[in-house]
Amino acid sequence: MRAEPFEEWIDKAEEDFRLALVAMRQKKYPAYNGACFHAQQCGEKYLKGFLTRHQIGFRKTHDLDELRVACAEIDRTFNLVKDWAIALTPYAIDVRYPGESVNVSEARTAIQAMKELRKFVRARLGLKTR
Repeated sequence: MRAEPFEEWIDKAEEDFRLALVAMRQKKYPAYNGACFHAQQCGEKYLKGFLTRHQIGFRKTHDLDELRVACAEIDRTFNLVKDWAIALTPYAIDVRYPGESVNVSEARTAIQAMKELRKFVRARLGLKTR
């Protein structure tokens, strides 16, 4: 049986969640840029999953705050996660190219923002936080 469209977004978000954590845990070769990229992707896919669950369309974007604003039109409590959305947005593209690198402190902040945003959206979708 095929999953609901929003469940596919959540499955993809969970994959990015795990990848972000794995990238941070590398002792010999930590991948802070990758951790931040996957943290952003996790947040993006959770927000898109929430919108999809509520049958709200969205344009192709990596701007988490734009997606958060759309979510807030359904549930005003999404205004509470503005800072997390803004914090994660730059990691969609910037860290994927030369010239931008992330240090351990920035990566830890991104991971924390991802965890908080994930927990918040999962609660609004009625999903347990694993």
